[in-house]
Amino acid sequence: MTPDPRRDEAEFLASYDPRDYDPVAVTVDVVALTIRDGALHVLLVRRGFAPYAGMWALPGGFVQAGGPLRGADAEDLPDAAVRELAEETGLSAKGGALGRVHLEQLGTYGSPGRDPRMRVISVAHLAFAPELPDPQAGGDAADAAWVPVDALGLTDSGEQRPGTTRRLAFDHARILADGLERARGKLEYTPLATAFCGGEFTIPELRSVYEAVWGEELHAGNFHRKVLSVPGFVESTGATSDRGGRRGGPRPRLYRAGDARLLHPALLRPSREEEIR
Repeated sequence: MTPDPRRDEAEFLASYDPRDYDPVAVTVDVVALTIRDGALHVLLVRRGFAPYAGMWALPGGFVQAGGPLRGADAEDLPDAAVRELAEETGLSAKGGALGRVHLEQLGTYGSPGRDPRMRVISVAHLAFAPELPDPQAGGDAADAAWVPVDALGLTDSGEQRPGTTRRLAFDHARILADGLERARGKLEYTPLATAFCGGEFTIPELRSVYEAVWGEELHAGNFHRKVLSVPGFVESTGATSDRGGRRGGPRPRLYRAGDARLLHPALLRPSREEEIR
């Protein structure tokens, strides 16, 4: 008699008991970045409950597994990231502020002991958006704020320097450091910088994004020349800004994001150019 694979699988699943294995939970954490007053900011929430009550952390939480006992539908990882941003900040998930957010998966973090409650694996996401409003804490967050990245005392190794007053919970300093390096790297070879701008922008405004994210001052003329030499990076709108140049010159031209997915040639950070040389 020929075995029926469907029957064998059904019997296996009927007898399968997940309690035979150690419990593992899955969470999402979000590194949400924007530029405010010319400086790179990250969205942080102050935890309202243990563990790490009162400490600051990246927005995040457990992924909903679904099922009749949970009272909610199962969700995919990006949906969980958007939900957590909305719940813990008060921003609108559909349309509105979060509708303009660029979201991508950053990495997976599962070191034993990273969460004192149980074995928890976090799938971190990276988000960019221009001019996001002041957040309003919701969910289990006691507070939420845009915090200048430079105020968090991050080192290259993903730790916070001694004396930093706003300490981050869990391994969120490491996740934030990885997110910042991802953002800085992507600005070199993708047009992602335009995600920090509005629908129309000037080249000086685009340069200010690079300077804020990279933390390096750029030569205005060289940057202007490099941007316009990359096919598909930006395209002219044919209009000019309402504001004149910094030194009373002609009003700068307005551009919008082009259709390029990759920048070729890449725009390298000045410090990286020196390393390559």
